[in-house]
Amino acid sequence: MSKFFLKIIVPFVLGVFAFSFVSCGSQKQVVVSEPKQHPSWYTNPPVSNDTELYAVGDGKDKQEAITNALSQMVSTLSVSIASTYSAKTVVKEGRVNSSDALYVSDTQSDVQKIRISNYELLQAESFGFKKYAVLIKSNKQKLFLSMKQETEQNFAFISQKEQALKSANALKRLSFYRETKASLANLPNTLIVMSVLRPSFDASAYLTQMQEINTKYEALLREISFSITSDPHATNLKAPISKGLSAKKFKINDAKTRENFTVYITSKIEQATSYGFTLARSDVNIITKDNSGTIIGSNTLNIIGQSSQGFSVAKQNVAFKLNALIEKEGIGKIMGLDI
Repeated sequence: MSKFFLKIIVPFVLGVFAFSFVSCGSQKQVVVSEPKQHPSWYTNPPVSNDTELYAVGDGKDKQEAITNALSQMVSTLSVSIASTYSAKTVVKEGRVNSSDALYVSDTQSDVQKIRISNYELLQAESFGFKKYAVLIKSNKQKLFLSMKQETEQNFAFISQKEQALKSANALKRLSFYRETKASLANLPNTLIVMSVLRPSFDASAYLTQMQEINTKYEALLREISFSITSDPHATNLKAPISKGLSAKKFKINDAKTRENFTVYITSKIEQATSYGFTLARSDVNIITKDNSGTIIGSNTLNIIGQSSQGFSVAKQNVAFKLNALIEKEGIGKIMGLDI
C-alpha cells in the first residue's frame, strides 16, 4: 500500500469513527428537569380570621384557578359555588400584570347565583403544563355590604318593573313573576352567607318579599283561563291545545274576565295519496287574543296526517301529531306565547 494512499484513507477512517462516536453519545443524552417547588403561600396559605377570608385554588389556567378559589372561599361559609369569571385589573403600586395586582371582580355562580365581589388576588403562579394556582383574599365587612347592596337593588328593580306592568295583560304579568321567582331561587343561599359574615344580620324582610312574589304568582295563575274555539276543519285540534294548557295549570272555560284569553284554531286541509296511504295536508293556524281582542300570540304549523284507513282517520292523525309536537316543544312554543 502506497504512502500516498495511507495519507488519504487513515484520516478519513478516523473522521468517520469520531463522528459515529459523537453521534452515539448525543443520542444517549437525557435532560432531566427538577420538579418545580410549590411556594409556601400554596402549601401553607394564610388562615381566615375574624376580618379576612383567604382561599387557595388551582386549575388549568388563571380563570379556573380563581373560580375554584372563590368556590373554596364560599364553601368555608357552608355554601358551595360554581362560578364563571370576569375581572378588571386595577394598577397597584404603579405595576400592571404583577402577581399582587388588585382585581375588582364579580363572579356570577352558574348554580348558586351568589356574587362575590371586591376580592384581592394576592398571588398567582404557573406550576407547569395546565397547572395554575392563586391565593385570594376578601374582607368580610366589604363582602357583606356588597351583597346587601346588591340584594336591595335587586328588590328595588323588581318593584319598579312590577309597577310598570300593572296595566299589562295577565300573561305578561305572570311571565314577570315567573322570571322573578327564578331569579330569587338562590336568595336563601345568599342570605345564609350574609348571616355567617354578620351574625346580627336579620334576613326576615328579604324572605318576606320573596314569599310575596311567590304568592302573587300563584294567585294570578289561578285567575287565568283560556277559551278555545275552532273552525269545522280544526275541531279535533282543540283537545291537544286544551291538554297542553291544562298541563301548565291554566283553567279552560269561557269566563268573561280580564284574565281570560281566547284561542282561535283554523286549519286548511287537503287530501292526497302516497304509496297507498291517504294524506291530510294541514296548515294549522293558532291565534291567541286577550280580553280586548288584541293578538298576543300566533303560530302556523304544517302537519301531514296519514292513514291506510281513509281521509277521516288521516285527519285524526293530524291531531295525534299536534299532541306529540306539544309534548316535545311545549305548549308555549306551539302557541307562540311566553307561558
